[in-house]
Amino acid sequence: MSEANTPPVLILLGPPGAGKGTQARILEERFGLVQLSTGDLLRGAVAAGTEAGKKAKAVMEAGELVSDEIVLAVLHDRLAEPDVGKGVILDGFPRTTGQAEALDTMLADTGQKINAAISLEVEDEAMVERVSGRYTCANCGEGYHDTFKKPEVDGVCDKCGGTEFKRRADDNAETVRSRLSAYHEQTAPLIDFYKSRGQLKEVDAMGEIDAISDALAGIVEKVQA
Repeated sequence: MSEANTPPVLILLGPPGAGKGTQARILEERFGLVQLSTGDLLRGAVAAGTEAGKKAKAVMEAGELVSDEIVLAVLHDRLAEPDVGKGVILDGFPRTTGQAEALDTMLADTGQKINAAISLEVEDEAMVERVSGRYTCANCGEGYHDTFKKPEVDGVCDKCGGTEFKRRADDNAETVRSRLSAYHEQTAPLIDFYKSRGQLKEVDAMGEIDAISDALAGIVEKVQA
């Protein structure tokens, strides 16, 4: 398969709270891209009963971690599906340089490559505030924040009028700092890996959502051109 006929492959990097999910959804709607997380890939392959999916199912039912080899086989199958023709966004994979190298090899076999690895650049302490301030309506799931998005009427959900709210147990400052530290340890080598290949694109993700979306759109437009 020639590179010209294959879907662009983008990687979205960023720590917890950086807005990866929000921005991926916007890119999906704006450009017809398909976001692929490892969990979604595996669940889809198991449901479809593919050869790689059967292997993944056996491993997961045994309570073990699915190997990189199986994940890559599942991804290989998924990239051949017709709905990814405009490109995919990989979220959560690769996580290590070893996985990145294996991914490069797999893509090369089908005439593909990583078109861009996009790093959402954020400040750690701002992420601590952003994540630890999050809470949701217990009734409808509408999201709120202590600083950035309070209900119009204190204690009452704007969307459904519910008066009960909940916070995720791991959305506290200490846990968020620990997750950020782990992210930097695991991902710093990955950022260097893609930077050395000229594939890394850095986007300031501390501003408004629309401004971040526009910066990402500029990268996608060049990739899809």
